[in-house]
Amino acid sequence: MNSTRETPDVLRYTAFSDDPEGGNPAGIVLDATGLSDEEMLAIAAEVGYSESAFLTAPSEGAGSGASDAGRAYTIRYFSPKAEVPFCGHATVATAVALGERIGPGDLVFTTRAGTVPVTVTREGGALRATLTSVEPHIEEVAADDLAEALAALDWPAGDLDPALPPRIAFAGARHLILAAASRERLAHLAYDFARLETLMHRLDLTTLELVWRASAEVFHVRAPFPVGGVVEDPATGAAAAAFGAYARELGLVPEATVLTLHQGEDMGRPGVLTVELRAGDRRIRVGGAGTRIPA
Repeated sequence: MNSTRETPDVLRYTAFSDDPEGGNPAGIVLDATGLSDEEMLAIAAEVGYSESAFLTAPSEGAGSGASDAGRAYTIRYFSPKAEVPFCGHATVATAVALGERIGPGDLVFTTRAGTVPVTVTREGGALRATLTSVEPHIEEVAADDLAEALAALDWPAGDLDPALPPRIAFAGARHLILAAASRERLAHLAYDFARLETLMHRLDLTTLELVWRASAEVFHVRAPFPVGGVVEDPATGAAAAAFGAYARELGLVPEATVLTLHQGEDMGRPGVLTVELRAGDRRIRVGGAGTRIPA
């Protein structure tokens, strides 16, 4: 950091849980004006969470579309190792932090992946934030790339659920979706960090979304994140949005439905992500609670 510049205040919030010990923690700088890329990366590395979010006011004439310019922001996300185009849990955490300061309502975040509207509501005494993804898309994964991913995970191909075929899905960031045939397979995660990281860089993946279907609308998920310098992400909003698009595209769920994703249980940081699909709207809505992590 520049020694002549005061170090910005870094807030710490968790997303997808109302318990500070659950969900996915994120660092938040509510005013990152004047910070360089190197300084934001250094802050993210010092915080040590899977991502930290950095807000600035949108540039003049950006046309955020927000009815109140005070509720529109440019937001950037940094892992301890690199900038990422979009991060769902840091978006939810940041929206909750803003909601505590300016009240519930609609926000507009301009991200590298596109414009992301977020709605903050109060349910009982807690705040909840729901983001709306950018336009998603799904693509096939090459057989050689799938084989390499399974080898890095040490997962036999026979442990995959044939009803949920592997795909790469995007709803702000790219994720490889692999479905385990059993909860036991999902629970055992001991992978080759460097090997998986190399593959993910080559395919421009942010995480793997490893899933197990518990019922028609309930899934358990895990998200290896070696490209961010983190073994596993406890609750991954961007991957949840990508998974919602995947499930709809493959006809695994009705066109309009609400899915519940449980993540972080195997890490001791349980969180719950709500994924909403609406008829006639390809964008995915991902919501959850959030709360401040005490200093």
